[in-house]
Amino acid sequence: MKKIIYFLLFLGFVGTSIFSISSCKTSAAVKEKTGAVLWSENCSRCHYSPDPEDYNDAQWEVIVMHMRVRTGLTEEESQKITKFLQDSN
Repeated sequence: MKKIIYFLLFLGFVGTSIFSISSCKTSAAVKEKTGAVLWSENCSRCHYSPDPEDYNDAQWEVIVMHMRVRTGLTEEESQKITKFLQDSN
């Protein structure tokens, strides 16, 4: 019985590791999307999307970094969103 439990734990660990490694890669679909598209798709899922003029460049950097951690955005996605917001304010 212990062998089965250890085997299942091992499979879970391997599956999680593979998933987390593959999720770090930026998909081709994301590479083609603009910062505006990524912003509208990701930010409006959970709350209203604020006007880009509501915050200055430094504030947007902090906000996007915070949301990157909370939502699992990739580095490329967060950079595109930040650039869009900073260019729009």
